[in-house]
Amino acid sequence: MVGDGVFRVAGLRKSFGPNQVLGGVGLELRAGEVTVLMGANGAGKSTLVKIVSGVYSRNAGSMTLDGRDFAPATPAEAIRAGVVTVHQNINDGVVAALDVATNLTLDRLSCAGASLFFNPRKVRREARAVAERMGLDIDLDAAIPDLSLADRQMVAIARAMAHEPKVLILDEPTSSLSSAEASRLFALIDRLRAHGVAILYISHRMSDIRRLADRIVSLRDGVIVGTFAEKPLDYQGAVDAMLGHRSDHAAIKARPPGRTVFKAQDLVIAEGARPISLSLGDGEIVAVTGLVGVGKTALAETLFGARRPHGGSMSLAGRPYAPASPGQAIEAGAFLVAKDRAESGIVRDFNIYENMSLPFLKRISALGVSRRGAERAIARDQIRELGIVCRSERDDMSTLSGGNQQKVMVARWMTQKASLFMLDEPFQGVDIAARRDIAAKLRASAAGRTTLIFVTELDEALETADRILVMSEQTIVGEHRNAGIDMERLLAEVAGQRNAA
Repeated sequence: MVGDGVFRVAGLRKSFGPNQVLGGVGLELRAGEVTVLMGANGAGKSTLVKIVSGVYSRNAGSMTLDGRDFAPATPAEAIRAGVVTVHQNINDGVVAALDVATNLTLDRLSCAGASLFFNPRKVRREARAVAERMGLDIDLDAAIPDLSLADRQMVAIARAMAHEPKVLILDEPTSSLSSAEASRLFALIDRLRAHGVAILYISHRMSDIRRLADRIVSLRDGVIVGTFAEKPLDYQGAVDAMLGHRSDHAAIKARPPGRTVFKAQDLVIAEGARPISLSLGDGEIVAVTGLVGVGKTALAETLFGARRPHGGSMSLAGRPYAPASPGQAIEAGAFLVAKDRAESGIVRDFNIYENMSLPFLKRISALGVSRRGAERAIARDQIRELGIVCRSERDDMSTLSGGNQQKVMVARWMTQKASLFMLDEPFQGVDIAARRDIAAKLRASAAGRTTLIFVTELDEALETADRILVMSEQTIVGEHRNAGIDMERLLAEVAGQRNAA
């Protein structure tokens, strides 16, 4: 049921001091349509969403909902008016101190008119109804910290859906979801669209965009630079408008590996799993791909000493390698860019150079005193190399866009020499331009180490790696040189079809 515009933004402006982030944005969200918003990191997407959801106030412009002025002073006001947002940072959508059931019903418990008395049975009954509508198969008594990243994401989305919104804003909602979970989300979006909900969907995943978009709006430097509604949708045009130039991307030339840097023999990462044997060479970038939950993060954590293997052996730089902790892995020259930058990566109270130097303070200290000059010089080099958008290395991490925060996390581990450099979902939540900046930096600096990236999106593997390994059921089930790949076979392996060969 597609109707007239239910939500309109006109001339929206927002500045932080002298920095203008939004320069007169105009946007219409129509009932029963999915509008995809694309924009490079730093283009103003997060600021726009935070104004609409009541986190920030606007400097100028207007917003209307169903023809009436809309100016929420708080997120709670926006929600009560029918505008609900699922933010990219999962932790903004769940309360870690509470269980799943309470999270799913929290907004009802805290709304005006709610009972002063907490009724656990009523909470569980309402939470079960929300979970069933969402197809959420999670223990309602589970604590949020005990859930996987994907399950926390699903709880955050389910909590938002419980409000029965007029306008729903989803910011990179599938970044942590398996294909089955993403399919459930897409089905739910289809139902909401059919019931006249206006949906703003922020994503750079072309698979999501092709599946959902009725229109695409491109944002660059705080202004709308393109709207694409004519069928078939011009995806390439939307990307080009977002970037401000043609985004032709030549296929990489797969390089042969040099001498063996890392080797695993009969490595078992989970009880009952088939053993893994692999060899990684100097200068080689190897991507490990597969669906969410097949063991990519478990393998990364095993190689980094964060979990113990159930069997097998490893060697690094010609020496036996069996780290009992991440600290031992780092000392041996194995580094890992963790998947969840919010929990395992950035320290939001630190600035850029403090975040970059954090794991290596001992190496760049003199007599136990941090050498600030050295830290800042290293950070300036990395800011320039990776194109991190900031004023200086002293900027607080909280002032950076998600993509630039991710670049800082990658840069952190590139300030020191590694033998084995691992990155778990390094492109999660970053735009196409930032993704290619990171991939280009990895390839340009690959000599002298071996690089292992763990990615769910196949495009990310194809754009970055010399070799692609496919995981399923906690083991490696396929291997492909990134040249003339048999895509049918690769996709069958990713889907877990044992007879893919």
